[in-house]
Amino acid sequence: MILALRTDKPEAELYIIDAKRVIKKVQWQAHRELADTLLTQITKLAEATKITLNDLSGIIIYTGSGSFTGLRIGTTVANTLAYSLNIPICSARGNSWLQDGRIALKNAKTGEFIVPQYDSEPNITQPKSPSA
Repeated sequence: MILALRTDKPEAELYIIDAKRVIKKVQWQAHRELADTLLTQITKLAEATKITLNDLSGIIIYTGSGSFTGLRIGTTVANTLAYSLNIPICSARGNSWLQDGRIALKNAKTGEFIVPQYDSEPNITQPKSPSA
């Protein structure tokens, strides 16, 4: 089984897929709660499909373009899961990202990690007052 994540927009998406089809898809309005809800939603998805994380053979992550913070959170979680489960991870973009990801995952190597692709430089503001 493969876990696929898309966290580039306010409505996050998770998929459990096999070699041929989507087994289960979950969408929720994550927006500013993505960091608080992503792992819970992954756990619920695994329970709904009666699998454990150890049943995963790979991870596909949508890497952009999209929300800077959403991409960072999703990519960090996906990389961490792939590393801790010792499974390959790959990235994909565009409208056919799931199909492209399945193909890319066949050539992905365990131990590699994914970097999100941003549309522009992050807009990081300066603190209003010096920290103490």
